[in-house]
Amino acid sequence: MLENIGFIGLGVMGKPMAKHLVAAGRRLVVHNRSRPAVDELVAAGATAADSPADVARESAVVITMLPDTPDVERVLTGPNGVLSGLQSTAVVIDMSSISPAAAERLATLVAEKGASMLDAPVSGGEIGAINASLSIMVGGDEATFHRMKPILGVMGDKERVVYIGRSGAGQICKICNQVAIGCALVGVSEAFALAKKAGVDAARVRQALLGGFASSRVLDVHGERMLVDNYKPGFRARLYQKDLRIAVEAAAVNAVAMPATAVVAQLLNALIAAGGAELDYAAIGTVLLKMAGAAGDRAKS
Repeated sequence: MLENIGFIGLGVMGKPMAKHLVAAGRRLVVHNRSRPAVDELVAAGATAADSPADVARESAVVITMLPDTPDVERVLTGPNGVLSGLQSTAVVIDMSSISPAAAERLATLVAEKGASMLDAPVSGGEIGAINASLSIMVGGDEATFHRMKPILGVMGDKERVVYIGRSGAGQICKICNQVAIGCALVGVSEAFALAKKAGVDAARVRQALLGGFASSRVLDVHGERMLVDNYKPGFRARLYQKDLRIAVEAAAVNAVAMPATAVVAQLLNALIAAGGAELDYAAIGTVLLKMAGAAGDRAKS
């Protein structure tokens, strides 16, 4: 008989991820702060639980997919939290993007219950969640990772479910991912701003760059967004702001200078201050285009 998997957090990312598990024949127990997503999963074949503690009591594996560090801490350690119902042989997999220090601390609390915890943040956005093509970067005990890899592979690209290292290492890797994307995004934005201000067709510039060493997924996907001025969210700017806040905190903890990331964070702050919190984070390019006096039509939400 298949063991139950618990899933807590059925938001933009979590709901399609949970649906993939149900579609793969896994027995799923779900909980979410709002009820409609729970009802949708129940209709697909899952079972509802009234609290995170109830999920833990009924599950051999508990997956969380939540917005921020305080949310994960509350769901795990708060009243009727996961830890109050966790089985001693269980595995907790947190797939949220949170503070590495918090991930380490929570893993210690889970271990005190006799259970194991993996931090397994993802990259790929809503489209990746829907298509089960997420990249998943995992920290924690390596033997536990290998036991859980088949479950993670249902929600992501099996070739991109990667063991990174100790507890918290998955979160460090996610920070590295967001830093690399942000710096590339600002570089593409500056290139387009220069092209437009100089009266050169930015679409043709992009076409040329895609054929050379400057080619990247950022230039391909987000460059296209900038050209058509379409920022329907795949990953909301406010969530990227949270990730960069965590990145800056991690840089301070580890005494690492990240001046380019600090600039990206400030440009993102400017976007959000101008009302762009719910736009895709690629809309950070609009800040640089406006600074250059090269902005196109108003960004579409």
